[in-house]
Amino acid sequence: MKKIFGAKKKEPPPSIQDATDRINKRGESVDDKIKRLDTELARYKEQIKKTRPGPAQEAVKARAMRVLKQKRMYEGQRDMLYNQTFNLDQVSFATEGIKDAQQTMTALKSANKELKGMMKTVRIEDIDSMQDEMMDLMDVSSEIQETLGRSYNIPDDIDEDDLMGELDALEDDMGTEADAVPSYLQPDKPDLDAELHLPTAPIGQANRHNLQEEDELGFPAVPTASLRG
Repeated sequence: MKKIFGAKKKEPPPSIQDATDRINKRGESVDDKIKRLDTELARYKEQIKKTRPGPAQEAVKARAMRVLKQKRMYEGQRDMLYNQTFNLDQVSFATEGIKDAQQTMTALKSANKELKGMMKTVRIEDIDSMQDEMMDLMDVSSEIQETLGRSYNIPDDIDEDDLMGELDALEDDMGTEADAVPSYLQPDKPDLDAELHLPTAPIGQANRHNLQEEDELGFPAVPTASLRG
């Protein structure tokens, strides 16, 4: 018979999210019922306040007691649903944590495999050989720079004593030249009379004594005028 009509397909089990959504809907329905019962209890409470003690008030109290019992029953169901939802949330968090751990392990395995493949292409011996070759190249480069920086026409067979003697003689010459000032470095003495075109003063008996005196610059001193009483 199964070959003719085929086997009945099994429905997949509900997921944690499906069960959580279903319980949350039931909880919302129970909450709505509790709110309606609260409204009804508030109305009965007002009626009890307005009615006088007696059969009428006792009848209202009985109806209020029945509604209160229903409310307590729904509150118990709501607490049970909340506990189920809490348990499902814990299982969901644990499941998600395991999934994250699996993905992490998969990523680490892939990275480890890739790293091993890369390590096969890199050898410590090759790195050491390359470093040694680089040091040799740097030494050759330094020798090339020193060779290119040599000065031409400088004799290499200079005696150290001869060199020190030439340095001492050079210092003596420099000291002598420092004491004697060359004529071309001496300042020219200005001829103020020629520049100003002043006429020559007449030489008299009274001025001969004054002409012999000179001021600090070497020019004739100005004659002093006589004071009359």
